Amino acid sequence: MTERIHPAGAPIEDDDAAIAAALEDVSIPTLMLSMIHMSGDASLLRGPIRPAGIFLNEVQGFLSEEDKAAVRARALEVIQAYRDRGCRLPPPPSPETVHEMMNFLVAGDVPAEYVPMMLEEMELDGQDLREFHWDREVSEAAKQAFHVVVIGCGMSGLLAAIRLEEARIPYTVVEKNPSVGGTWFENTYPGCRVDVGNHFYCYSFEPNPEWSEFFAQRQELQAYFERCLEKYGIREKVRFDTEVVAAVYDERSHRWSLRIRQREGGEETLVANAVVSAVGQLNRPKLPDIPGRDRFRGPSLHSARWQHDVDLKGKRIAVIGTGASAFQIVPAIAEEAGRLTVFQRSASWMFPNPHYHEKVAPGKQWALKHLPYYARWYRFLLFWPGCDGGYEAMKVDPEWPHPERSTCAMNEAARVTFTQYLEDQVGDDPELLAKVVPDYVCLGKRVLQDNGSWLTALKRDDVELVTDPIREIREDAVVCESGAAYPVDVIVYATGFHANRFLWPMEIVGRGGVKLREQWGDDPSAYLGIAVPNFPNLFCIYGPGTNLAHGGSLIFHSECQVRYIMGCLKALLESGRSAIECRQSVHDEYDRRLQKALEGMVWSHPSIRSSWYRNERGRVTVLSPWRLVDYWRWTQRPDLEDFRLV
Repeated sequence: MTERIHPAGAPIEDDDAAIAAALEDVSIPTLMLSMIHMSGDASLLRGPIRPAGIFLNEVQGFLSEEDKAAVRARALEVIQAYRDRGCRLPPPPSPETVHEMMNFLVAGDVPAEYVPMMLEEMELDGQDLREFHWDREVSEAAKQAFHVVVIGCGMSGLLAAIRLEEARIPYTVVEKNPSVGGTWFENTYPGCRVDVGNHFYCYSFEPNPEWSEFFAQRQELQAYFERCLEKYGIREKVRFDTEVVAAVYDERSHRWSLRIRQREGGEETLVANAVVSAVGQLNRPKLPDIPGRDRFRGPSLHSARWQHDVDLKGKRIAVIGTGASAFQIVPAIAEEAGRLTVFQRSASWMFPNPHYHEKVAPGKQWALKHLPYYARWYRFLLFWPGCDGGYEAMKVDPEWPHPERSTCAMNEAARVTFTQYLEDQVGDDPELLAKVVPDYVCLGKRVLQDNGSWLTALKRDDVELVTDPIREIREDAVVCESGAAYPVDVIVYATGFHANRFLWPMEIVGRGGVKLREQWGDDPSAYLGIAVPNFPNLFCIYGPGTNLAHGGSLIFHSECQVRYIMGCLKALLESGRSAIECRQSVHDEYDRRLQKALEGMVWSHPSIRSSWYRNERGRVTVLSPWRLVDYWRWTQRPDLEDFRLV
């Protein structure tokens, strides 16, 4: 069993002055709950000092400075007493008190249906409830005869490997890159960082109290996954610099044959009883179909294939695209460039987040390491407003009287707030303001985190935002439909990925010779985004219809999917069966419900003319329209009635 970080934290040996200094940096509402664990006194929950509200990335509960100071003073006494008695804790709070603590922290009611999910996510008892366990005895010989191939060693592939290691099921991970991390290995462009709070964007069973920033840069994320690779003993099971070219299912042996290719060109075949695809959705760069693109004489680079040997200093640079990558690249290179021209097809709604580039203060790091259960409650505080709290704002209210500009009352409130945020920054420049306010409903595309750096960069004298569509690229210029030519030395394509081409470019052949590419066509679908009819023992993580655009984090979703997949593998081994395949009728009914739900979400609004959420026919194929609590419940364990076992 790999050693886990216990939520009670490391022993406190600091003196009073050091503790008092650390408390200046902490989240006071979170501190109050830690005090309850240390003292056993839950009266704080009924006292006069309590959070006044909750908002994404706001962790102080809108408390006054006077109230925060009062809590710090009382907390110092509680921590002193806890330290001086040898860091021994009183009996834990009752389940009823824990629920009351949840309500206190979020300044509202946490519905009962969410409590089990949140308790599992927080691991207050130090137990990983998503850890794999056998229900029936399976012989070691049976386990060793069953081999799993995991395709990809990004966040979700590494997670699958960790769970397979727990189950003692043999496996091989095939990774096309020379290292772990997936998107955090591949994307090395300037300014690259995560846009989900780091203290939530990590495995539930492997918290990291040492994040240096609240929204870490890619190199720190990459290092986190490297540490997990080593800690859980996965490295020796990974075939790096190796890509899966094709996988074919054999109906007689109920096994998969996978053709793999090393970077230097050699090929071989792996045989597996089951295949888990963890290839992700955003890993095959997409270049725009612009006439003359290949004629450009200077360096051109995609955001996901950054060339660090290209000197940008003093150069005339074109950035094509204004999505998530460009949002990070432009502020990072604006000062270095001689002139920066940003070509925008569609503006992005942005979410104000003053902490986006902020360092984690030493006192907060100390609290995360030492204060009992502080880190777990802090994770909950970040998760809850980003859980299903914004779900209603994504839904279409058919009775809403202003469907041309918003989808419901909450969506309208978001539109007003976000528009005001833009006006506050560039209201003195009507021309720029007109360009940066989106012309589609709020939340209809990916909403970006912003601390003011994007619009500050666009307001520079040496930066220009161009909304005139691009007509062509010449040897040394980008030319727009109006005929305006912009001389450039370097082109940066921040144009995204082939998001709708799941498992592409692999050739996957299932039962009866069915090719996955042909079965899916332009409408990929999978039951729960995981299982596909005609493809026994093939499972997807981050498959069709599982990208999150209304809350949560992909790590949470991947933990749900991996647990479900492990449940399917357990069913095979415990029953002595050799193949498990989703029933067509179950898949079709799920897909019908999925599409009906998506039609009622903001992402399908007619004001959105282009979006990577949609396929070429305008149908949303990548997003999940479900509440997190529902998906969590559906994926706790597979219902074997949904499958055909052979």
